[in-house]
Amino acid sequence: MVNEDVASNAYVLEGEPSETLILFAHGAGANRDSDFMCQMAAGLVAKGFQVMRFNFPYMQANAVDGKKRPPDRAPKLLARFSEMLDVAHAQPMVKRVVLMGKSMGGRMAALLACDSAQASRIDSVICLGYPFIPLKGGEPRLEPLNDCQVPVLVLQGERDKFGGKMQIPSWPLKRDIQIEYLADGDHSFVPRKSSGTTEAANLALAVDLSAKFIG
Repeated sequence: MVNEDVASNAYVLEGEPSETLILFAHGAGANRDSDFMCQMAAGLVAKGFQVMRFNFPYMQANAVDGKKRPPDRAPKLLARFSEMLDVAHAQPMVKRVVLMGKSMGGRMAALLACDSAQASRIDSVICLGYPFIPLKGGEPRLEPLNDCQVPVLVLQGERDKFGGKMQIPSWPLKRDIQIEYLADGDHSFVPRKSSGTTEAANLALAVDLSAKFIG
């Protein structure tokens, strides 16, 4: 079952009503309907979860007129995330909401859950390809994860250019942050052909690890 808010076209709700709803935010460069977002959502729905995919304001504007825009600043992104959290909690049967985000969306999910008032409405956070390192250089962005007030799972490709398996263990992250690596995966979990694994296998593992973490 897919329900869509036609008036604002702001979100897509997939799956049968469930006590657990996954509120799923996109990354900086691709919207809620990207292959990655759709495949992850379909896998989670197959596990019995309800999933809500939504667009941040700049990406919604891009979808309307086709003009590319850079991401909104964090306050505007967080405001939209909070609005969608309201919508998520208004769904029938929902007792807990898990925030999930691809790259930038994961960072915003963790940031939202750093706020005590917001954290009281969030069960946990799952970051898919967390953007630890700015590509232009600088210190790793650890504060959103370390200051998050709910349980956090980070699913990271082993060779993610934003922070991979060779770098992350050396950074001062809280011990209770769960980090799992996808074999030879890049920022979207895609492995090299020579790796012996596939993108489909990594996405399936990401779904399984997410479902186990949510419980």
